[in-house]
Amino acid sequence: MADRWRHTAAVAARADELAVTVPADDREVLVAAAWLHDIGYTPEVADTGFHPLDGARHLERLGWPPRVCALVARHSGARLVAAHLGLGDRLDRYPREGSAVSDALTHADQTTDSRGRRVTVPRRLADMLERHGPDSPNARVHHLRGPLLLVTADRVGRRVGTRS
Repeated sequence: MADRWRHTAAVAARADELAVTVPADDREVLVAAAWLHDIGYTPEVADTGFHPLDGARHLERLGWPPRVCALVARHSGARLVAAHLGLGDRLDRYPREGSAVSDALTHADQTTDSRGRRVTVPRRLADMLERHGPDSPNARVHHLRGPLLLVTADRVGRRVGTRS
């Protein structure tokens, strides 16, 4: 649990740094989604066993804004894993947004390892594959998800470079 908290706090801090890449009106949404992105791992919240979906459904029940719920549901290439798990139809109820906000959330998550340390996206992906194993859903869609996360990191990197 301590590692999950360190990861979450570091993702939120990273999102706060990346807030310069999103419109000013979206910065609070980004940081809120970062704090909440892994809430679906909480045992009391877990339902389907797929943390982005479980987290979004929990936040929805608590009355969080639909956009925050959707960002949590779809962070870090979740749609690819959901499809593999047969949960794509459940995830589809949350709108997919291809925005600077969703990019920054994914980038914050994918540049923070499971212990809260800053890492590159390739290092984070390697860590995920090592922790979850070759038969995990993430590993099974890695050939699709990995390139998506790298392209997202590149977009965020360009935004940071143009706004520094």
